[in-house]
Amino acid sequence: MPASPLDSALYRDLFGDAELARLFSDTAEIRAMLLVEGALARAQGQLGLIPEASAAFLHRALREIQIDPAGLAPETGANAVPVPALVAAASKALEAPAHAQYLHWGATSQDIMDTALTLRLRQVTATLDTRLAALLATLGQLAETHAELPMAARTYAQVATPTSFGAVVAGWGLPLLRHRARLAPVRAELLSVSLSGAAGTNAAIGPEAPKVRALMAEELGLADPGASWHSARDTVAGFAQWLALAAQLLGRIGEDVILMTQSGIEELRLTASGASSTMPQKTNPVAASALVALAHHAAALGSAMTSAALHRQQRDATAWLTEWLSLPQLTLTLGRALLTAQALADSIAPDAPRMRAPLAEPPGLLYAEALTFALARQMPRPEAQAAVKALAAEARATGTPLADLATRDHPGPDWHALLSPEAQLGEAPSEARAFAAATRG
Repeated sequence: MPASPLDSALYRDLFGDAELARLFSDTAEIRAMLLVEGALARAQGQLGLIPEASAAFLHRALREIQIDPAGLAPETGANAVPVPALVAAASKALEAPAHAQYLHWGATSQDIMDTALTLRLRQVTATLDTRLAALLATLGQLAETHAELPMAARTYAQVATPTSFGAVVAGWGLPLLRHRARLAPVRAELLSVSLSGAAGTNAAIGPEAPKVRALMAEELGLADPGASWHSARDTVAGFAQWLALAAQLLGRIGEDVILMTQSGIEELRLTASGASSTMPQKTNPVAASALVALAHHAAALGSAMTSAALHRQQRDATAWLTEWLSLPQLTLTLGRALLTAQALADSIAPDAPRMRAPLAEPPGLLYAEALTFALARQMPRPEAQAAVKALAAEARATGTPLADLATRDHPGPDWHALLSPEAQLGEAPSEARAFAAATRG
């Protein structure tokens, strides 16, 4: 097993996310940091803090030079941050000492790295939102198509009352729909520039620092936070919690699918499933299982990110390094979970006869609640409860359908029609259709 299955060549189609992984590569990080350094130089040149010619040169040249990540490794290991090595390598590659002396003017490593991270998270969040929208559209169609397909609802793993498969799908999708709406404010708070200097005071840049930060934000398409956030990690932690909860919501789909495809229940068939190495008859719910595993992994990483919000004093390397170890993995975990959930949703095929089977099993005791409330319209509720309890015991003992016993003891209503799946779906069909409509809105 590789140290990280998320970027393993062997496990890439189970845990990998090549599209998002590119944004967390060494090359992507260096490119983003160079863009930030260029934006810093340009802003300072516009305000006359460094020579305008040097600013223009740095802004242009930093977009063109190539830096080998491996060459930065020894100094990064010694300094715990790559920026000193990057500045030295970039200064050498620029071959213009007169201009290079103004590179990284007044900033600190965390300014460059945090801003470079938010640049990449801008693309990450856009991709996650697109995938989530596609999944919701698929779930919406599934819910609408099967809004009135009856099946047994289960509570405590036991058959309870009728519901519809469309309502079950809506139960998967509605939390995801709400969670997608939460991404916009999380993203707005997250995607901001960092320029605070060594200890959050911007003393090295001086009184023009707020203007520099604003110009950098404009250049990079990020927000200006108006303050230092070196040790204020609420926005990063908030994004991490959004990621972790999204993975839990997807894992819930996996849990239900595992149970609904279980031998002996088999209410769902999957058009794409896994095979066994020794049992040719098996079709394993691999995607559903992977979703649950990814949800557990995301929960652990989310916990690490929450602990990383405990930054000490004005800057804290320990908590910051914890973010480096956790946030990329957490992001890729959700990215993979969304891809897996989409493939799973595309493969779901309900088996209507298998879904109806528990609803038709004699003696029909899952309609006891419906019979109780129907009788409560004719007699006091305690009497109705006692009467149905007695009928349920007789039905269980004799195997006589509950509707037949109700017809015998309480003639008049059409108990067979009332005690049927179609009559007892309640709001299930309307909830399924309302969810489907919401996914289109």
